[in-house]
Amino acid sequence: MRDRLFAWTIAAVLAGAGLALVALPAVAQETGYTAPRTADGTPDLNGIWQALNNAHWNVEPHSADFSPVRELGALGAVPGGLGVVEGGAIPYTPEALAQRDENFANRLERDPAIKCYLPGTPRATYMPYPFQIIQSRSHIMIIHEFAGAVRTIYMEDHMESPADTWMGWSNGRWEGETLVVETSGFYGDTWLDRAGNHHSTALRVVERFTARSPETLDYHVTLEDPNVYTRPWSMRMPLYRRVEPNAELMEFRCVEFVEDLIYGHLRKQVDP
Repeated sequence: MRDRLFAWTIAAVLAGAGLALVALPAVAQETGYTAPRTADGTPDLNGIWQALNNAHWNVEPHSADFSPVRELGALGAVPGGLGVVEGGAIPYTPEALAQRDENFANRLERDPAIKCYLPGTPRATYMPYPFQIIQSRSHIMIIHEFAGAVRTIYMEDHMESPADTWMGWSNGRWEGETLVVETSGFYGDTWLDRAGNHHSTALRVVERFTARSPETLDYHVTLEDPNVYTRPWSMRMPLYRRVEPNAELMEFRCVEFVEDLIYGHLRKQVDP
């Protein structure tokens, strides 16, 4: 309850001061930046990128909080965040809001990412791990460090998802300087963050990637799911290029880190 009140206080202050996060589109337009072109003449978004915010813990405004694992102390504590949801709060149905609160109360047992399941879209974008964009004319690949998750964006031959998956099926197109990606065909088991924000298999996601400068992208994503939300809603954040000369994605094959967590109870017990 304390966190919810704090979140609403932040949202109210931002709205009253006219500092809502929706100011970012104007910033992008004011830069007048035009990205370099690939050989195909499309904006060149190739590179390694990373979000630098606290949406991984909760996409809504939230205060700092205790670690769900007492032994981790401050290292496991939740950092506060101003939130990335336009308008401050996700427009849940009453039933879905109750489900979110139940998810939060049982997050150590229910968060799929704890067991190294693929994080889904858009969660993978703002986890505290970098990802790489690799472009060609017909496909764009997004490769995530966490769990080696990979997305293929089909720029030609668009089709509906042939089957539900963790990351969804993505069709893309260019609208001027913006890469627009429409994704559907999701499992309903992925979360949006560690706070239990969720969706169903009816989720449809529209992402917009626009270069704001040589080293930043404007990322805008809209989520629609009539089973969970009362209306479509959006999040917005900048993404930052990793500019160190030796930047590369490292391996984070997290399955081996959770084998004992998932299968430890099956280990044969040896009598002393």
